[in-house]
Amino acid sequence: MTKKKTTSSNRKTNQTISTIVIVGGILLFAFFMLTGNDPLGLFSNNENSTNNSSHVTTMVGSGGDWWQVYFTDPAPNYDPDNMQGTVAAELINHINNAQESIHIASFEFNLTPVAEALIAAHKRGVDVRWVTDDENGIEADEEEGHGQFAMLEKAGIEVVDDARGALMHNKFWIFDGQTVWTGSTNITENGIFRNNNNVIVVESPAVAAMFEREFAEMWDGEFGPRSPSTLDQQSTTIQGTPVEILFAAEDEVMDELIPLINQARSNIKFMAFSFTHEGLGEAMLAKAADGVAVSGIFETRGSETEYSELSNMVCANLAVRQDGNPGTFHHKVIIIDDRIVITGSLNFSDNANDSNDENVIIINNADIAQQYLQEFQRRWQEGKTPSPADMGC
Repeated sequence: MTKKKTTSSNRKTNQTISTIVIVGGILLFAFFMLTGNDPLGLFSNNENSTNNSSHVTTMVGSGGDWWQVYFTDPAPNYDPDNMQGTVAAELINHINNAQESIHIASFEFNLTPVAEALIAAHKRGVDVRWVTDDENGIEADEEEGHGQFAMLEKAGIEVVDDARGALMHNKFWIFDGQTVWTGSTNITENGIFRNNNNVIVVESPAVAAMFEREFAEMWDGEFGPRSPSTLDQQSTTIQGTPVEILFAAEDEVMDELIPLINQARSNIKFMAFSFTHEGLGEAMLAKAADGVAVSGIFETRGSETEYSELSNMVCANLAVRQDGNPGTFHHKVIIIDDRIVITGSLNFSDNANDSNDENVIIINNADIAQQYLQEFQRRWQEGKTPSPADMGC
């Protein structure tokens, strides 16, 4: 049998195909590195790309001497009974390590493994107490897939609610009077597995004391704008980092945040589940007109209401996008000049500022800001730019 000779044309065709394959592989790898998505399963462990959800990691995290930052990373496949590799697993670690007290002010709850960890802590003598919202906490506990508050109460853990129309929307946990866990994350299946959220953990007795004072007020039935403000006692410095804590509604939070926006020198970035506060929007538009680079990501559904600041910003040619998460983009974050981070439970709305119980932490630290800037970039890549025509510009 004689061998068939490869023609020049065949060689060129093979070279072209090889080039296409190489370039395609490079582009897919770049897409994977930027977004974490691996549509062809080329760069992930096979166990992670199948329905074997017990190995799915749904968290990004980093930290320093006295702080940790975590971001949820929603995954299409997950097992709500398996917390491995999730923000909830980190929370359970803190629960398991608590020696004296766990005081919680958290909006809603439906994660059984967290309830079980709290019950175990209570049984070993830890003082576990929870303040929640009436409608979205205690009343929702009777719905299908819930019942975790009932588990706590049956075990002897006391749970109280705000018993009022506005929201007890806080999201903070205090461990042993030393450590505060806060951010945007509800301790729910959606909050951990489907939504974009952030958590910051601060090791500081001074900061913990500020949150303990607020917790004690609510535990004693003081909620909303009529509860006492201790704003003059809510700032400290941790290893050279200025930290300020704000509580809505009593601290008139927007009156504290807008001056920070006004002081921005180079850039402002934000990630917002709800952005309807006119004063905050006007402050950002004014800074953009002065040459400060303002950019932001809006939660898609919330930004399509008539009260959203999205259309104002699009029509002013600001660099803004709507999020790309099929779940919910739940962040409430502002980053100023690549070093000041504002985060917590507070949506950028009148109700949050004037009526709800909310918590905000302001940290002036470039290393922490870098973690939030990286999250901003991850979510920016997923987002979509609204059409000015659709915004009525």
